[in-house]
Amino acid sequence: MRIVIVGGSKFGTATAQTLIEQDHEVVVIDRDRGKLERLAETLDCGMIEGDGTSPSILREAHASEDDVLIALTNASDDNILAALVGRSVGYGRVIPQIISPELLDVCAELDLADTITPHVTVAESICRALEEKSEMSEVMNLSNALRLKRLTVPEGVQDEALANLELPDHISLIARVRGDEEVLITTETHVQSGDEILLAVKKDDIEAVKDAVASWNS
Repeated sequence: MRIVIVGGSKFGTATAQTLIEQDHEVVVIDRDRGKLERLAETLDCGMIEGDGTSPSILREAHASEDDVLIALTNASDDNILAALVGRSVGYGRVIPQIISPELLDVCAELDLADTITPHVTVAESICRALEEKSEMSEVMNLSNALRLKRLTVPEGVQDEALANLELPDHISLIARVRGDEEVLITTETHVQSGDEILLAVKKDDIEAVKDAVASWNS
């Protein structure tokens, strides 16, 4: 799987560095040749000079249907366009960064549900920390060996007891989200299609958990 990042912004550079450290194949696209030359001094990845919203540029970076396109420029509209073009080109997953909250509704209309909203996420974390009188580190995501994941129950699941559904060992189920309703998971919790499950899982077990949840409708 190749991960293509559109935009050599600070966020894009940090994301690329983290992915490279985790042994992912990364390609960075940016219009600015000088910026790419500077990035090449610190990032061991592919570099393409060009417009990240251009079909020809995105095809040049594309390798297979499993590739992921992450649009991290500082312009939300460019990120949306890059995601739409990337989806048309054949990227298996497209993730635009949305800085302007008013564009989230546009993303929903365009079926771009997989978005990054850093300003909104950080703002919500700050508000939660203030309301709960807690340290910021206590309300931010896990980032070392564990991850917090929010997975959607697939179609075909109807009022099933969560305890009866197959899941890998060594995970901690935390909450079920159904619309605006959020409840802590107990041995009596039931789920249905469209529900979201919040859980804590080891980083290396994430794919196994996703596969298990996806199999519930089979």
